[in-house]
Amino acid sequence: MELEAKASPPTLIGRLTQAVLVLGALYSLYLVLHPFTPLARQEIPILDIVQLQRSTHVLFLLLGGFLVAYTLPERKRTLGAWVYFLFSLVLLYHFLFPPPTATPLPGSVKALGLLYWAVAVLPALLPRLSRAASLLALPLAFLPTLYQLRHFEELVYRAVLPEPWDVGMSFGLIMLVLGVVYRLLGPVMPVLILFFFAYNLYADRFPGAFQGTPQPLDFLLGKTFNETEAGIYGLITGVSAKYLVYFTLLSGMIAALGLGKVVANMALALVGKHPATPGRVTGLASVFMGMFSGSGAADTQFVAALTKPLYERAGYDRLIAAGLVATAGTIALITPPVLGSIAFIMVEVLQISLLKIIVMAIGPALLYLTTVLAFNEFYARKAGLQAVAPELGMSRQAYVLRYSFIFLPILLIVAMLYLGYEVRTAASLALVLFVVLAYLDPTLRPKGLGPIFQGLAEGFRTLLPIGAAVTAANLIFANMVISGLPSKFSQLLQQVSGESLLLATLITAVFSLVLGMGVPPTATYVLTSALTAPAIIGLAAKNFAAEGLSPEAAQQAALLATHMFLFYYAVLADVTPPVALSAYAAASVFGTNPLQTGVYAARVALSKYLVGFFFLLAYSGTALLILPVLETAPPERAWSLILWRFLSVTAGIVYLSASGAGYTWRVLKRWEAWALGVLAVLLFVPHLYLNLAAFLLGLLFFRRGRA
Repeated sequence: MELEAKASPPTLIGRLTQAVLVLGALYSLYLVLHPFTPLARQEIPILDIVQLQRSTHVLFLLLGGFLVAYTLPERKRTLGAWVYFLFSLVLLYHFLFPPPTATPLPGSVKALGLLYWAVAVLPALLPRLSRAASLLALPLAFLPTLYQLRHFEELVYRAVLPEPWDVGMSFGLIMLVLGVVYRLLGPVMPVLILFFFAYNLYADRFPGAFQGTPQPLDFLLGKTFNETEAGIYGLITGVSAKYLVYFTLLSGMIAALGLGKVVANMALALVGKHPATPGRVTGLASVFMGMFSGSGAADTQFVAALTKPLYERAGYDRLIAAGLVATAGTIALITPPVLGSIAFIMVEVLQISLLKIIVMAIGPALLYLTTVLAFNEFYARKAGLQAVAPELGMSRQAYVLRYSFIFLPILLIVAMLYLGYEVRTAASLALVLFVVLAYLDPTLRPKGLGPIFQGLAEGFRTLLPIGAAVTAANLIFANMVISGLPSKFSQLLQQVSGESLLLATLITAVFSLVLGMGVPPTATYVLTSALTAPAIIGLAAKNFAAEGLSPEAAQQAALLATHMFLFYYAVLADVTPPVALSAYAAASVFGTNPLQTGVYAARVALSKYLVGFFFLLAYSGTALLILPVLETAPPERAWSLILWRFLSVTAGIVYLSASGAGYTWRVLKRWEAWALGVLAVLLFVPHLYLNLAAFLLGLLFFRRGRA
């Protein structure tokens, strides 16, 4: 108990925050055990009804989010804050002054809605109100959840014709979600949500293909609050409650038990003394940490703190070092088995197993890692850096043998998924196994039980911005479904691209990267998949069928490749300047400019922007994802395609990394670097003879260097 007291913040708000975070974690963990307990026979709604489980989960996100926001520095009044405020007025006006045909709202409902709006929005313009508003949001957060619990059965049947308090509770809940997202992530995503509401309200005033039928606000709010899978508690919010919370708790527990240092030291133990050692450690440590966390920015910060002394001893340029770490840290979002929130949305949307997504993510993750390591090798040789070695206190071989058991929980997750167990069951058992391993090993054993509660609290704290973003993404998704915007956008994309898969893919990649500059990867994927996926799947399926595939096989391969393409580019947004969370995390450790760090992060692994682009341009390109060709081609053809594409793309990555570093076995002239870069791009193109010619020509630059 003494340890718990020390771990708890000294203030009342700090203790309340810790308690809410731990309760949120315990509630989620109990849901895994609930079917096997006596309470399962009692039919308790918040434990048995999926919709109410999600409602309770969102309640904990709101309570924890506003409590954490209370301790954060006040956000400055920016242009984004003004845009957020002005867009919110549109929704507020329609709520306070509904047309005669809408659901009539009594004064009490309007007054409560105005209070919710003030709590969520006014601190954007008056930052001094932020703390008081955050505290006032706590009791207000209970009302929609309690209302949902009390009237759940009736609400299901009146989504289209909501009653006054249905409208009021929906408006209040949406305002709170906007408020917590603004406080934790900034104004871009709240503005995006408000824009989609405004589109539905004024769809008849939009030009051309985007013109639609306007929807009254009471209808929008009723659908949002009362619908089961298309509302705010829909399947995307369910991703946070069903999957994400268990993996953030897993990563929080690893950190609290001090096991993260052991995982990082495993990476140190696997590399030797060499000038390129810091970059090698960065790549391996990012992969190892990514196996447990699935958080790009958090892993970047951890790996940056671990490797900074090595980079300084070797003599790396600080921006190159920060760029390497920022790029490598993002690999956590595509490293199996945890991956990130996008993978779990794909599980729900595509109705496929997580194991299939893990298989498809292996190739992109390995190629992403190759881009980091290849650039690092050429840079270290060109710069003539000093050889450095990690310090472990024992031989490298002895350390690996001594602590390799740390990966047993990851093997447990994969094995349980293969055997068909639920994802949350596998993650929860892995968490328990980590705790058992830590307490059994005398060199790792924590003192007392305090670290366990600390791990639960930190794990749920990590979930807050991710879970809030996922819930907000569900609001965007719900509004798009109501408006029919995805089909309109998809038709427009086909018209603009002229039925060209190459042009449609390029437009979508740029759209995803630009969108990702302002919103988290989760929201980027939700938007791009809803708006562009139908068009791209249709175009890709036509191309694949023209290559000899049956219509069913072409459709299946196109579906998987398109969503992995969108997944991959949504992840790249995390490291693409100017708004790159991983770049900011690395810059905070290395003391560099975040924008410059983002530019260097893009430069040191330029190949990562090209690899995903070629998932779709031909059927053979899908071999980089392994599963699409294994499911749609004979085994001998599938494996030959996989081998060819991986060898070709890996060679292209090496060539492009050498071009970016300006070095092979010697310093390259500028024209040589450009020529090698062009040959690298040709190696990415899925064309056998073109790849072979580019590979042989590229070897000339390396042979000349040796001569």
